[in-house]
Amino acid sequence: QVQLVESGGGLVQPGGSLRLSCVASGSRFSVYRMGWYRQAPGKQRELVATIGSSSSSINYADSVKDRFTISRDNAKNTVYLQMNSLKPEDTAVYYCNVVTNMATFWGQGTQVTVSS
Repeated sequence: QVQLVESGGGLVQPGGSLRLSCVASGSRFSVYRMGWYRQAPGKQRELVATIGSSSSSINYADSVKDRFTISRDNAKNTVYLQMNSLKPEDTAVYYCNVVTNMATFWGQGTQVTVSS
């Protein structure tokens, strides 16, 4: 089993920044793709960004390109999401997603609220 612990969410004003982190822990697993998804009230969960195992394959939703940056530290089994120039429409619960050799796992979610 793999456990995911997210951190870094909160309340920020429009134009501000936040950095999300997600640490994967457990025993005897290999991490492949890591990513972030988000779900706003009344909407379906949507992809924000994903990153491959060697960081050579990165994918962003059009709505966050040039504002968000995904990265990972394989030694720490950690994925990050640097979010800049935040907008009210970025308000959502953000979920970490990790694909491993065992299965795909989801974090518990962290709330990001962008409001003045």
